[in-house]
Amino acid sequence: MAQPGTTPPPAEPGRRSGRFRWLKWVLGVALVALLAVEGTIMWPLLSEYWQALTEIHWGWVAACVAAQAVSLSAYSAVQQRLLRAANVIAGHWKNVSVIYASTAMALTLPAGQVFSTAFTYKQTRKWGATPVVASWQLAMCGVIASVTLALLGATGAVAFGSKVSPVTMTISIAGMIVLFIGLRYIARNPGSLERIGHRILAWYNRFRKNETGRGMRRWSQILGQLDSVQLGNTDTAAAFGFSVTHRVADLLCLGFACWAVGSDPSFAGLLIAFTAAKAVGSIPLLPGGLGAVEPVLAVALTVAGSSAAQAAAAVFVYRIVSLVLVALAGWLVFLISFRATHHEDPELNLAYESRDQPGN
Repeated sequence: MAQPGTTPPPAEPGRRSGRFRWLKWVLGVALVALLAVEGTIMWPLLSEYWQALTEIHWGWVAACVAAQAVSLSAYSAVQQRLLRAANVIAGHWKNVSVIYASTAMALTLPAGQVFSTAFTYKQTRKWGATPVVASWQLAMCGVIASVTLALLGATGAVAFGSKVSPVTMTISIAGMIVLFIGLRYIARNPGSLERIGHRILAWYNRFRKNETGRGMRRWSQILGQLDSVQLGNTDTAAAFGFSVTHRVADLLCLGFACWAVGSDPSFAGLLIAFTAAKAVGSIPLLPGGLGAVEPVLAVALTVAGSSAAQAAAAVFVYRIVSLVLVALAGWLVFLISFRATHHEDPELNLAYESRDQPGN
């Protein structure tokens, strides 16, 4: 019996653990049994999947890599064309380098689109783009890419025989086209937006009892940066053409990945699988849509006519090329082309900030 004021001795560890030792054995046996059952059920599929990978056609894999390179090159041409319309001249390989590096950031970093956009913005500013022009170019690239992806998705849905609401499809595509036309109109007619802004500022100043004309000079200076943008019909058509090439080449990359493992999905199903994967891949906080794109692609390719093993193998090949290889190439380009000049950015930013101040 323990004396008052003293703590009782702790229970022996061996006795306490011995009571539940049988439970560990039960859980261990149950886990082994579960894995054995799952292995037995999944073995035919895993065997077929492995066979699809071991019998891979490397010529189609090479075509897959080439198609992905064409896709990224075409997207860089969209950026180059839009910047050229704003009198910002940068060579094709400079634009390709930025696209590869920014794509690597988007594919590998959480919320990578934020870092990718900031990086592209900074590089276009280094080439001489004003803040408004750099932002306008990013917005135009995004809208054009969305329009072409929507057109591919609508084409696939119609070809697949799905019941697509004409009203919904028309509203979606028309909305993006209207946004594109609006951005183009603003770039070509900044004076009209300037007058609207002055009226809003005049009303706001009266409401807040500010000085008359407060903020109007700065507003005019901001819109004055758009004076250099001359996006004509030729540049617009070229930008859309390069964007279509970008999407179609990426689609071909997926198709070549299917052929590389012996799969032959329908064209309509391939279109739907591609657009669905791109939509899921745009979810923020998922680097490259990792963990979300793969099951969507596998299910869609199975519906399109591939076996489950062929769909899984095709997704593996496509993601290795479009995600892993592109990310590796992009980070390599970043380290070679941009990391060495990273220390110059603070001075460059100060120069731009001083240039953009009122009165300069």
